[in-house]
Amino acid sequence: MFIARRIATILVLLAAASPALGQTMQTHHGATSTDMLAMPGQDAFGAIQEIVRVLEANPRTDWSKVNLAALREHLIDMNRVTLDAAADETPLDNGLAVAVTGSGRTLTAIRRMVTAQAKELDRTRGWTATAEQLPDGVLLTVTATAPKEAAHIRGLGFIGLLASGSHHQRHHLAIAMGEPVH
Repeated sequence: MFIARRIATILVLLAAASPALGQTMQTHHGATSTDMLAMPGQDAFGAIQEIVRVLEANPRTDWSKVNLAALREHLIDMNRVTLDAAADETPLDNGLAVAVTGSGRTLTAIRRMVTAQAKELDRTRGWTATAEQLPDGVLLTVTATAPKEAAHIRGLGFIGLLASGSHHQRHHLAIAMGEPVH
């Protein structure tokens, strides 16, 4: 009983000492708790927030060309393809074929994103990538002549191939700045 009362007292004191919601807590190094936070709570919001920070830090930003709505639409496409598209993978001796399918807004996103990513993949690592239109999506085929690279492609699978490359961040910035992207 004594220990239970002691724990209850400690919990009450801790609750009273906690800052109110919306306030920051000062750490022993002088940083606030919000300085230590990195994630804004939602990935698309965070990507846009990051772009806004870059644009605002650049005194040469031409705000008359900035188009964050276009970036938002692209991020919606990314979510649709990542979360809603069906990806039927067929291993090939020299790589992978993936029938990426969906309907409505997801189908539109598949056609935009998978076709564009195939062009990017075709420029990297000596891979050959094609995107053929299907009635309800795109057939992405990625191959390589080296057996190790073929295994690499199969290991990545559809979502790994979609995420491959370090061009995504540049691409997002270009969209936001109203520049040509493909």
